[in-house]
Amino acid sequence: MPNGKVYLVGAGPGDARLLTVRAAELIDNADFIALDALVSKEIAARIPKTAEVVYVGKRSSAHSLPQDRINHLLIEEAKKGRHVVRLKGGDPFVFGRGGEEAEEIVAAGVAVEIVPGISSSIAGPAYAGIPVTHRSYATSLTLVTAHESDESTGIKWPALAQLDGTIVFMMGFANLPQIVKKLTEHGMTAERPVAVISNATRPEQRTVTGTLRNIEQRVAEAKLPTPALIVVGEVVRMHDVINWFESKPLFGKKAVVTRAREQASQLVQMLADSGAAVLQFPTIEIAPPENWESLDHVIDGRYDLVIFTSVNGVRGYFDRLFVRGEDARVLAGSLIAAVGDTTSAELRNRGIIPDMVPEKFMATALLPMLEENQRGVHVAVIRAAEGSDELIAELSRRGAEVDLGVAYRNVAVESDLEELRKLIAEDAIDIVTFTSGSTVDNFFRRLTAEERAKLLGRTMIASIGPVTTQAIRRYGRGPDVESPTASVAALHDAVVDAVAAVTR
Repeated sequence: MPNGKVYLVGAGPGDARLLTVRAAELIDNADFIALDALVSKEIAARIPKTAEVVYVGKRSSAHSLPQDRINHLLIEEAKKGRHVVRLKGGDPFVFGRGGEEAEEIVAAGVAVEIVPGISSSIAGPAYAGIPVTHRSYATSLTLVTAHESDESTGIKWPALAQLDGTIVFMMGFANLPQIVKKLTEHGMTAERPVAVISNATRPEQRTVTGTLRNIEQRVAEAKLPTPALIVVGEVVRMHDVINWFESKPLFGKKAVVTRAREQASQLVQMLADSGAAVLQFPTIEIAPPENWESLDHVIDGRYDLVIFTSVNGVRGYFDRLFVRGEDARVLAGSLIAAVGDTTSAELRNRGIIPDMVPEKFMATALLPMLEENQRGVHVAVIRAAEGSDELIAELSRRGAEVDLGVAYRNVAVESDLEELRKLIAEDAIDIVTFTSGSTVDNFFRRLTAEERAKLLGRTMIASIGPVTTQAIRRYGRGPDVESPTASVAALHDAVVDAVAAVTR
């Protein structure tokens, strides 16, 4: 059997969006992954279920596998003909022992590829608004690790203390007192600016700045957690000028998105781009109807008015059309109504411009746009199996002949409650977003009465529209935020505005 190959892959500093394209390709196609402790859970979550994963994480004084055993594991798995990914935080060749591993792999006659990652030594300061080089402050950069091998000659403190450029200490948080002592002992002024950056590039990032004289006290008062970087140099002064990441409107907020996972990506991305730490807790998934009888009946019929009540209704309708070998021409001659801007946009993407779109995201908001006398009017309503019958009942009362076409179902899913319950217990959730009545009911039904009360007592609840708001009110209070239009963009903007109003 021919040997496989070992890929020493840098996963970057923590923000999953900083993963390189090559790294993502290799993760997606790996047979075996040796996973490092500093790889973010968001990146680890993209590992395919077909890959075997072995945790080889190493923290200070807590090594799951010794280095020689890791080397042996990588080589042995490659010799089985497998594609082996050694997934490491940051860059494998920047204090990541990638050089040592590559030496052993090559010596064993196994092919190796090095995939650089964005090092936290560069990305961490950048996310804190600190350029590691700047023509006015620093024209050199020195990287120092607090973890040195037995063969190391040690840090040259006298030389280091004389540098005018930027010094970044990696994995040295526990040695901050020693770093301060050694630098000042060897001549560096106590007024030299210092920054300590905890959880760099992650939503939990925190930056404390000061000088060599006071940084220990400030860090102790802030109770910064590890991992953390230490930046010494005049460039630290730029933190207050460029601090772009920690000044995002939702920075420091924890948001829960309850939407179906296949639909949640846009909202998750928007919240994350605004600085929030996002927990995806899908409470529903979109499934085909139990049978296609009602939708096929509608597709075969001819109607004066066809009403689409949601994006999923549009998708389900057209998916079924195409399976049947038909297209949008079956709608010729019908007036088209869309409930909500996103539903309208989905129809437009398919070449259909709706004739009616109510301002509110609720099916009954169409009623004022229709004549009171609907006698002789044939209407089709395309919606979920679980939808409200209020619109159909009122149209029937007005004399219309109404057919229901079920295009999809909202099916409850059992998301892992462990992390959510931990966050509720710690009062760590700031925002919960709901995009349908189904997400509301399926979310709160998973919680105990005590958990519901605790969450509703302190958390900002955000609703995408009136129907969702009605569902929220059934649990004892209304939402803090209701989106003015039924789109995730509008929901996101409403949340940002509400948080800004509270923090002014």
